[in-house]
Amino acid sequence: MTVAVVIPHFGEPEPTLRLTRALAGQADRIVVVDDRSPVPFPQTPGVEVVRRDVNGGFGQAVNSGVTMVDEHLVLILNSDVELGPSFVTDLVAAAAPYQPCVAAPRVVDPAGRVAETARLFPTVTQQVAEWLTPLARFRDTDRWHEAVGHDLAALRSAHPVQTGWLVGAALLLPTAALRSVGGFDPRFFMNAEEVDLQRRLRTVGVPSVYVPSVTLVHEGGGSSAPVQRRRWLVEGRWRYAAKWGGRWAGTVPLAAGLTAATAVNLLWNGVRRLRGVDVRPLAVARDELRLVGTMRGGTPRDHAR
Repeated sequence: MTVAVVIPHFGEPEPTLRLTRALAGQADRIVVVDDRSPVPFPQTPGVEVVRRDVNGGFGQAVNSGVTMVDEHLVLILNSDVELGPSFVTDLVAAAAPYQPCVAAPRVVDPAGRVAETARLFPTVTQQVAEWLTPLARFRDTDRWHEAVGHDLAALRSAHPVQTGWLVGAALLLPTAALRSVGGFDPRFFMNAEEVDLQRRLRTVGVPSVYVPSVTLVHEGGGSSAPVQRRRWLVEGRWRYAAKWGGRWAGTVPLAAGLTAATAVNLLWNGVRRLRGVDVRPLAVARDELRLVGTMRGGTPRDHAR
């Protein structure tokens, strides 16, 4: 099957240039989408460059790139990943028995730690558990990973296995299926857009398959500050809850759950401060409530990266 690679670009060109060099000879087409980057991606031999007039975020950038694609498969890659010389061939071959599907490799950080990229579809309970500061001390336990929706069975499998959804650092998708559901929902700026897409694909019979035999390295967080990333995370999840949640998992239960979790965090941080920990309980609580409050209207705010 023919394969096109689509890479959204924002920020310094070197990571994207390094990735395109690593992909040389691995794919039938390489498309870089410059999402109105402050440092434009240069014209590069062997690379088709799409230049957007507006910074629309990950999903809109990918959609713009997919308009250039007529290959059977499209591989979406973050610009800050590192991969081996046979990565594309290996991933396509490993996913072939399960096509049509969304396939993603095992992702590790630069230190070799496996990232929890195979996950279950989000629930309010999972998001509240992740919000609770007292639970952070259990981050290395199976119980915590399960509580926040990480699919440990998939992550520990030695063979390809179906999961709920796959984090979008690297996603191999059938082009026809991607187009049949309209691509990424442009209302998602950053975070949860791949969850929404994979849920829509699931409704037309396209599962998500985790492929642990193929690996890439992902640095993560390279194009934005931590405060922005958390705001985008909350906003993306809020949009997902509004779209898919229904009565018991929509925005009202999510707001109530996160607000209650903030109250618990305030008490917990107050105790930590009394014990000499350098934490500002009221400031933290105000920041958390601001994140919840600004999402109530469901309107994106200040998306510039």
